[in-house]
Amino acid sequence: MTSLIRSVLRRSLYRSLCASSSYYHRPSPHTTQTASQGVATVPGDACREHSRAFLGPPLVFSFFEKQTFTWQYLVADPATLEVAVIDPVLDYDKLTGTVSTTTADCILDFIKQNGLKVSRILETHAHADHLTASRYYKEKLPGNVPLCIGKRITQVQKTFAPKYGIDLSSLNNAFDILLEDDEDFKLGELSCRVIHLPGHTPDHVGYVMGKSVFAGDSIFQPDVGSARADFPGGNAKDLYNSMQRLLALPQDYRLFVGHDYPSGLRHPVCMATVGEQRQFNKHGKIGTSESAFVEMREARDANLGEPRLLHPSLQANIRAGKLPTGHSGQTA
Repeated sequence: MTSLIRSVLRRSLYRSLCASSSYYHRPSPHTTQTASQGVATVPGDACREHSRAFLGPPLVFSFFEKQTFTWQYLVADPATLEVAVIDPVLDYDKLTGTVSTTTADCILDFIKQNGLKVSRILETHAHADHLTASRYYKEKLPGNVPLCIGKRITQVQKTFAPKYGIDLSSLNNAFDILLEDDEDFKLGELSCRVIHLPGHTPDHVGYVMGKSVFAGDSIFQPDVGSARADFPGGNAKDLYNSMQRLLALPQDYRLFVGHDYPSGLRHPVCMATVGEQRQFNKHGKIGTSESAFVEMREARDANLGEPRLLHPSLQANIRAGKLPTGHSGQTA
């Protein structure tokens, strides 16, 4: 057993002792990340604020980027410490247009310090609210780690490349692997599967890895509900069906979300079980009809403004994180 896993086990034991006598930092009555689910804090730098480690398999390390409310993940096979990075973030200052890599470097240091071996970088979709750090990770990690995304990224590229004056042919090899629906792959000894989860965007996929599902923006925490579905190619009916597909999984499966927008006193939370989502999701819990969901979602979306980082995000993200030439902080 590695020192990293031993450390997580020790911290989980401490958490179980605390949880037995108090609420112990439980974020919300509907998101019960308790010791029975194998949770520990991730010690270290600022990028690890609100972060957690979850026992598995897989072993999951979550990192919250608070400027864009984004959850980033390292998912590890405990047997081999082979790791997938999911939805990593670049730091972006909209006022100055400057990109920096503080968050990415912090997580890369964590990978190096703990002897983790990254074999894949996975994107759930082309994000419109933050800039992906996927290409930066690929440049910094050894072994030419492949950048992977669902195959319908080509549809999103065709929609947005002309808007930003990007030559569509230059995007042919932006990503290394375009994943098929229901494609199986291995992470070390762990069996994983790609699932198509359209609605928020047409290219959106999730990753089923053991009993953990990395659902991106296809579902949010129960007290937040669901993501918008008004981007080009997005569709509230598709989003409803994607949420129902997730809720049809066994109730002990863990759904890890792409963002969290906590209200009230709770802290950001990255995970709820399928059972918790079935019972408490305020937009799509069991018993919610398709027509009611679509009416609610379309009404909400009609009053939403565009995401704060929409244009810089899409220009970079359809290119797998390659920034336009002359951009502050990095060149193409």
